[in-house]
Amino acid sequence: MPPLALRKGPGPLRRWAVVGLGVVTCGVFGLTFLVDRFGQQELLQPVDVAVVLGARVLPGGVPSPALRARIEKAVDLYHRGLVSRLLFSGGVGTHPPSEAHVMRAVAVGLGVPAEACLLEAQSHSTEQNARYSARLLRERGLSRVVVVSDPYHLFRARQYFRLEGLAVATSPALLSERNLSAPDRFYWTVREAVALLVHPRVLLARAPA
Repeated sequence: MPPLALRKGPGPLRRWAVVGLGVVTCGVFGLTFLVDRFGQQELLQPVDVAVVLGARVLPGGVPSPALRARIEKAVDLYHRGLVSRLLFSGGVGTHPPSEAHVMRAVAVGLGVPAEACLLEAQSHSTEQNARYSARLLRERGLSRVVVVSDPYHLFRARQYFRLEGLAVATSPALLSERNLSAPDRFYWTVREAVALLVHPRVLLARAPA
């Protein structure tokens, strides 16, 4: 065995790999902290409409706990007079009907007039939520929205709506099971951070002038 002084250290490629891994790890967990802190805050401002983003529908058209929490938060905003209309965004997933139709049915059952509800029932991703909702809103001359979703989801959702040229506030469904369960909250927030890092265009989207 050669003396310690003569032993070779890790090669340049390995050193750069270690540095790169460290940078990515710091980036993921730094962004995870940012996404989590952002999502826990109520950032509601005067707006035209609340856009409620869909989540899983269970067999029989039953809203999942996450979807129910989002609906109830939006309904609360409506009853408090903070918004005059609700736009439900989400297409058909594994189980019909569409997330948007399920959300409207629950909201009407909680006292929101059907005429105060708008539907966007084609989207299957956050990007599509923003694109299709923005199209519907522009047709009605609306440009200021508050997005309602799980806390972990709000930062990325806001960025997609910004890319569509909308002025966006956010309102978290804090009582969602994914927020109340610490392991779920950590998992979903890290997942969001990774999604943002691999889509820098979304991460760096700015508010419209």
